[in-house]
Amino acid sequence: MSGFQQLYYTSCEHGLSGSSGFQFNAVSEQVSAETRHRVESLAGYEPPRSLVESDTPEQLARCPVNLCHTPGGDGGDTTLCVRYAGRDSARRFGNYFAHALYTEGAFTPDSGGLLAIELWDSPAWTARVADTTEIPELPAPLPRGPLTPRSTQAFLRAHPHAGQLPALLSAVFTALAEDGSVVVIDDTTDRIAHWFAAVSYLLPPPLARTLSFATYLLRPTRSRLHLIGTVPEAHPAFGPDDEESYTVFDFSAGRFPEVVPTHHLIRLLIRIGVGSARSVWSWTADYTHGRERTPGDWHAPVAAATAAGGIDLTDADVRAVLDWLPGADHLGPRRAAVAADIHHKHRDLDDDQLATLSAAAEAGGDTALHRELEGKLHQSRIRAYMTCVPNAPGPVPLTRPAERERATALWQRLLGEAAGSRQRVRLLLWAVGARLTPPPELLAAQSLELARALLGTPGASTGLREEAGRLARTLPEFRAGLATAVHEVLTERGGQGQLFSQFPAVLLGEGDLGGRPRLLEHYWRAQAEREPARTVDLLFRILEVRGQGSPDAELLRGLWRRPSPAWTYQEATEIARRLPADGPVDEAVGEWFDRAVKQEVDDERALRDCLVLCDTLTAPGRYARMRAVTRECVDVTLRLDATLREATEATELARAFRIPQIGAWSAPRALKHHRLLPAMLRLPADPARLRTEIEQFDFSLADGYLRAVQRAATTSGRIDDVLFSHVTGAIAVNTQRSALPQAHLDLVRTLRLHIAQHWRSEDLDRLARWLRPYDTRLADHYQECAENRLGRVKKWGRKLTQRRPTDGPRPEPR
Repeated sequence: MSGFQQLYYTSCEHGLSGSSGFQFNAVSEQVSAETRHRVESLAGYEPPRSLVESDTPEQLARCPVNLCHTPGGDGGDTTLCVRYAGRDSARRFGNYFAHALYTEGAFTPDSGGLLAIELWDSPAWTARVADTTEIPELPAPLPRGPLTPRSTQAFLRAHPHAGQLPALLSAVFTALAEDGSVVVIDDTTDRIAHWFAAVSYLLPPPLARTLSFATYLLRPTRSRLHLIGTVPEAHPAFGPDDEESYTVFDFSAGRFPEVVPTHHLIRLLIRIGVGSARSVWSWTADYTHGRERTPGDWHAPVAAATAAGGIDLTDADVRAVLDWLPGADHLGPRRAAVAADIHHKHRDLDDDQLATLSAAAEAGGDTALHRELEGKLHQSRIRAYMTCVPNAPGPVPLTRPAERERATALWQRLLGEAAGSRQRVRLLLWAVGARLTPPPELLAAQSLELARALLGTPGASTGLREEAGRLARTLPEFRAGLATAVHEVLTERGGQGQLFSQFPAVLLGEGDLGGRPRLLEHYWRAQAEREPARTVDLLFRILEVRGQGSPDAELLRGLWRRPSPAWTYQEATEIARRLPADGPVDEAVGEWFDRAVKQEVDDERALRDCLVLCDTLTAPGRYARMRAVTRECVDVTLRLDATLREATEATELARAFRIPQIGAWSAPRALKHHRLLPAMLRLPADPARLRTEIEQFDFSLADGYLRAVQRAATTSGRIDDVLFSHVTGAIAVNTQRSALPQAHLDLVRTLRLHIAQHWRSEDLDRLARWLRPYDTRLADHYQECAENRLGRVKKWGRKLTQRRPTDGPRPEPR
């Protein structure tokens, strides 16, 4: 179809029905029944009550005009202009004339690019009845009416409620998306048509061509068009059920919706303005992919077109473009142009936004812009990382030589901006992480300068310590510079023995100090403090570097930095074995061995270590180096240890420990404390000696001994000879004359009582025989207890056995 089919609908005497009344007066030849039905459903008209009896041309001109448009999609577009005609041929009021146009295509290109609202008051409309029932099609393009972007813009500038346009446009977007309706009330349908034109110009053209509207309906609630106009006199009534379906803008009374969500696209379109919208929409066509539907879909293409046209964007517009660019593959080279527009007009973008523009420039083929953006991005990232901006990204390896070269040049320029040691550390970390290639002499100089500054930085923060440690692990030049700076300090100042125990010298490793014996010694001293288990090994490494065979007092104090410095038994043993067997040693070595031998022995394990040390020191070359008092202590300790292993009788063993050195030296005292009593209980005891010599035991030994004997006597199932000997000696003590403390005498009496009450008769009888040489009365007592424990028959048998001659015949029973 190259034109527009026409249809006239009114109340007339001659028409397609063949009778008078409302009917199609005339139609074009190809009009279908479906089209006639659609027009008939849209053509109804009710004037306001005050204008029902309008009869004169002046009165009829004041009646509302309904320009109605329904886009039919595949079914064609239908547009009507309905005017009130007053009386019909029968002189009855209520007649109207509807002139309808129908086209199977959209209003473009057949209509010359017209929007349906631009047919308002077009010369194409007529209100005269045709003489025949067939009328020709109207050719395209249709003549436009007075509505233009300029006239609409002038209307808005003069209207007191023009500020409601954003809300109205938002409501129309919502109505198009959700199939709702927006009702516009104003004093005249001409004003209503201007509102409709403003919306149509600002809508995306594809959406504007899907907009259905009617500039006047007396009863808006009977329609489901997107835009519905009416006048105040119509008094449209909207019930509670209509609130969700109809959004009402009453420009006449100044009543509007309380809240209408306004998308950033709406705000951008309002800034563009009705007068410029058509141009912007023509530019926008170059940025769309044809699947845009919602305001969110349209926002970025419109913003991109607007930026290209020189119109300023808000931050929200820029964000929309940046979010859209990564997926805008359809733009091709224009993608780079969008990136350029944003970059040149918005210089406050963050790194993520710059990265988006850089990627778009690269995808669009603009190499120069891509390099510029990458440089700016790299500079921003370096500066953010250098200045410790929270969550600033770290460096990433640069693999392209040209990119690495540019980044290195930028890094060198930023060296002058670094304020403080931490920023300089982070700059060097960036160079390592990004694999930059600064000149070696520059890197070495920067590392040395930083190392000197760090050595003069008291109280370094945790962050600086961690980052400097990371730099030391990854940048050899920094470790070399740090070693040089430490050497300078040790050379220029005295009293720096603890330098390697402090930050940042603590970051150095042994491999960084090769060829510098003095630094190595200080380093090893610090290592000894941090790792005490390595101290002996570090001592001999220092001696090797020094070329000495024996340490002096200063070195020993420097390595064993404790309030009471001394070697452990194990350390002393290892040192004794590693020192030259026949070479001279410093006097301090003898002093330290003496201190090691005489230190306190806390437990059995320490006692074993002490004995190993003493045994090690008895080697001829080592023994001669010790002080006389040390040798005596070693001799006594080893002699007592040998006695513990070789003694054959308990009281003899106890007598060996009654020497004055027990109180003077820890090692002999530990042997007595940990090993004497168990050794005595393993040996047999001479009861005759034990009953008298127990008084010479010190209180602790006597108490432990008596309690051990009592425990064994009361818990052992079988009483062996060794235990019998200890029990006999213990209970044979003369409790009337003994010098034992009362507590120990009570233990003896308790043991005697338990034996009498609980031992078997055989054991009692045996005990009585053992006791008789030392205490007859006690032996008789236990003998009596043994007999009392026997039954009557056993007693009689025992008497017979005792009376029967050894060799004679048994007496006959009487």
